[in-house]
Amino acid sequence: MLILDGKSLAGKIQAELKQEVSKLKALGVTPSLGVVLVGEFSPSLIYVKNKEKACAEVGIKSQTLRLKDDITEKQLRDIINEWNEDKNINGILVQMPLPKHIDHQRILDAIKPYKDVDGLSTTNLGRLVSGESPFFYPCTPLGIVEILTRYGITIEGRHCVIVGRGELVGKPLVNMLLKKDKIGNATVTVCHSKTPDIGNYTRQADILIVAIGQAHFVKRNMVKEGAVVVDVGVNRIAIEENKTKLVGDVEFDAVKDIVSAITPVPGGIGPMTVAMLVKNTVKAANPSWVDKG
Repeated sequence: MLILDGKSLAGKIQAELKQEVSKLKALGVTPSLGVVLVGEFSPSLIYVKNKEKACAEVGIKSQTLRLKDDITEKQLRDIINEWNEDKNINGILVQMPLPKHIDHQRILDAIKPYKDVDGLSTTNLGRLVSGESPFFYPCTPLGIVEILTRYGITIEGRHCVIVGRGELVGKPLVNMLLKKDKIGNATVTVCHSKTPDIGNYTRQADILIVAIGQAHFVKRNMVKEGAVVVDVGVNRIAIEENKTKLVGDVEFDAVKDIVSAITPVPGGIGPMTVAMLVKNTVKAANPSWVDKG
């Protein structure tokens, strides 16, 4: 059984990106990321801190605008519009979730597509669904594909089963795995909360990707022997009084001895997501990027 160590791989990728950033700086270009953080949602605070740290490690300039959760949608759009026109900001990231009174998709769509380094605007997702290459792939799906390819796991021709149809992972990942190129050509099945007998589908998976947001949802009897398992879930559960731990959507200890490869939680897809954000930001800053429109 192979542990797909996302933390270690993310470190290697960031080392590669640090060299790219050094070359850009020699040309007088310093990649810059603008982050908008609304409210005090504790997981978001942690995610943003990790992103700031990763940017600093590779030499990217990052600035985080921390806003109160009573900000209006118009005020937030005005900030994004200002950053859209700022040539010193290459990438813009709005940390999710946003307060309920703000339409998150309208905010994401306010970001110019070539600054949308999270890859979640309608333009970027639409290009992906239509078969075109988006300006940027969404970071978590890109991190999943990256960890599989970097570990030499073939995607083409394999049966990939995705548990979860969310906007951040499931839906974009389906289209990435179906693409007629080196990162795709898979047969893809999608399961979700309304799928009867999900185990009937997960047991058919050569590559099982789980992003349903339920701790230990996938049990041993739901996984085919020799399958590759990618666990995207991050759930905090109580283990004893006043003590908790992070676990994934897959019951890791129960399945680890029958799979061929598996991502741990923590230390799997989470660090890869951050590394892909950094990668997208470096791409956005590159003067030779011909896709920029």
